[in-house]
Amino acid sequence: MTVARAGESADRAASSRSASVSRGYAWLLVAGGLIGLAASGVLLHERLLLLEDPLYAPSCSLNSTLNCTAVMTSPQSEAFGLPNPMIGVAAFPVLIATGAAVLAGARLARWYWWGLMAGTTFGVGFVHWLIVASLYDIGSLCPYCMVVWVVTIPAFWYTLLHVISGTAPGRLLNRWHATILAAWLAVIAVLILLRFGA
Repeated sequence: MTVARAGESADRAASSRSASVSRGYAWLLVAGGLIGLAASGVLLHERLLLLEDPLYAPSCSLNSTLNCTAVMTSPQSEAFGLPNPMIGVAAFPVLIATGAAVLAGARLARWYWWGLMAGTTFGVGFVHWLIVASLYDIGSLCPYCMVVWVVTIPAFWYTLLHVISGTAPGRLLNRWHATILAAWLAVIAVLILLRFGA
């Protein structure tokens, strides 16, 4: 009986945490997912056109710095044997669906949130690997890729804050959530300026 009550208590806690998901976070998932999906879709379309015609100039190849061609033809553009934008095309709809479900009143299980945490952790890690590659290996930036960077980081950050909400670290980080996110993005912007601003 004690074990059963403990299990019921854990389920109620998980349901309560899911029910307390802020509408702001849900809207962030929807908006970020839509923007990320659009950027990934355009990138995939441009990549396919480039595969068909090696002389094709992508719409985001503006100069030597903002040069999607250099990024798309680099080894890093197919990290898992397929064009990277395919990952975004597959993953961002999950964010959209999650946010929409919460806005509709759905209560998602704890395991689902941990799964989303795992997915966004992979995403933010992959994005930072691509940032380093773009800055210091490829030597060019892809504007659509940067859009994906900008939406992936907040998706990870606020998913983390949701998952650890109710804990001491979660409460501490939540007090400074906007400052930490702004500083995170500012560091990336500074690295870009240091690499290409001279």
